[in-house]
Amino acid sequence: MCGIVGYTGDKNAVDVIVDSLKRLEYRGYDSSGIATIEGKKIKTIRAVGKIKNLDIALKDEKFSGVSGIGHIRWATHGRPCEENAHPHTDCKGEIVVVHNGIIENYKWLKNELISQGHKFLSETDTEVIVHLIEKYYKNDILSAVKEAIKHLKGAYAIAVLSAKDPDVIIGVRQDAPLVAGIGTGENFLASDIPAVLSYTKNFIFLEDGDIIRMTKNSYEIFDSSGVTVERKINIIPWDSLMAEKSGYKHFMLKEIFEQPQIIEDTFRGYLNNEDVSGFFDDLKLDPKFVKNLNRISIVACGTSYHAGLIGKFLFETISGIPAESEIGS
Repeated sequence: MCGIVGYTGDKNAVDVIVDSLKRLEYRGYDSSGIATIEGKKIKTIRAVGKIKNLDIALKDEKFSGVSGIGHIRWATHGRPCEENAHPHTDCKGEIVVVHNGIIENYKWLKNELISQGHKFLSETDTEVIVHLIEKYYKNDILSAVKEAIKHLKGAYAIAVLSAKDPDVIIGVRQDAPLVAGIGTGENFLASDIPAVLSYTKNFIFLEDGDIIRMTKNSYEIFDSSGVTVERKINIIPWDSLMAEKSGYKHFMLKEIFEQPQIIEDTFRGYLNNEDVSGFFDDLKLDPKFVKNLNRISIVACGTSYHAGLIGKFLFETISGIPAESEIGS
């Protein structure tokens, strides 16, 4: 789970994006970064750790761009480091992307793109997206994005910025949350409403397959078949605290109803039908070692202890290995 933000308008984009990312920090603590259009070039700043480290990195930098994108990362592919932090750029440094989700076929795409001469600088699955867009770019960023996503398998919410189309932000949603905030003389993209609720109350909930092209004064949305569609603008009556609870009466209800999606998001990066070896690589467990286990202990407290009881049942039923769940105290 990561968080993304996009902004185009008349305000300083860095100020808006950093403020919005701070409201999304619950979505990731490993790294953060921003990219803006400065003149006719893309300028990117990234930092490892919490967003306060990005604040420090930005202190000695001057930004005046009014279009930009930002990202807060929870690492799935690649260790937490500056090289793996978003945004990611193409070979020429003219296109930049932020992404929340998992690209399941990224290894195959990466190998193909490398064979075609593309240079990769990170270990992430996200970087294949920006190189695919670069591959199909022919003076129209929207068309390039439309073609690139045809080759992606998995879940993604992405925001795209191009130095050659400086006033345009492209957003795409597929099995990952993405909303568009509609303002006056400014427009926003975000993973969640609270990120930009202080700037606008008007939101479009993008649907799976939607592509949105935004400028500061306009937007147009295309469905998965490329047809222009209308999506309802929803006026959000919540205050910031209510928005953080996604409209639920209290946080416990929110956590209960989010569980199926959280479980899916947690495992999505590890369960790949094309290559299951990565699951054991990340756990640092040799399959032979696992086969030789003769006892499993689960230690937990509170509701986690009850989850452990279910884990005990599953381990014993599926693997035949004796298991026990114990209260930590």
